[in-house]
Amino acid sequence: MITFDHIAVAGESLAAATSHVEVALNVPLQQGGEHAVFHTHNTLLGLEDGLYLEAIAINPDAPVPNRARWFDLDRFAGAPRLTNWICRCADLDATLAQLPEGFGAPVDLQRGDLRWRMAVPLDGVLPYDNCAPALIQWIGDAHPAARLTQQGCKMTALTVSHPQAGALAALLAPLLHDARITFAQGAPKLTAQINTPEGTAVLC
Repeated sequence: MITFDHIAVAGESLAAATSHVEVALNVPLQQGGEHAVFHTHNTLLGLEDGLYLEAIAINPDAPVPNRARWFDLDRFAGAPRLTNWICRCADLDATLAQLPEGFGAPVDLQRGDLRWRMAVPLDGVLPYDNCAPALIQWIGDAHPAARLTQQGCKMTALTVSHPQAGALAALLAPLLHDARITFAQGAPKLTAQINTPEGTAVLC
């Protein structure tokens, strides 16, 4: 089984990605940190129900990694947008064994006392034009969501659009049971509906 964990908004810069979220939701994001291995950095927003949002971008002050960055950030261009959704599992290797090739191989990662394993494709591109979820396994009890100040935001729906949405939904059906996540046929795109203190906002 896999469980919805968080969503990622990418930008050509961290400032652009952060601003995109803050303008859409009218709440501030918190400082995150830098990521070794992939040399990216992020800001964070706590969501209800143990979820969170990260705004992420390439760190221009860090070295160029010796492999493709996660979330297909090496090819990212244009306006900031919601690019990825991430699901956690208790056993990353066992979960990957239930899925076709393309979801990536485990990479061990750490930021401060947060430790996790992430399945990252060698080219950084997830199946179904990055509309398939990235898979993560948190090591230990530490999780970013528990450390974030709540801003009164709750994600109520995530729509995953893709020309082969039916095939993606069927692939994930044995592993993921979450009524908030729906699949729709269309151009590759993620759209989140988030309740905020000022009403319902759409983030895409």
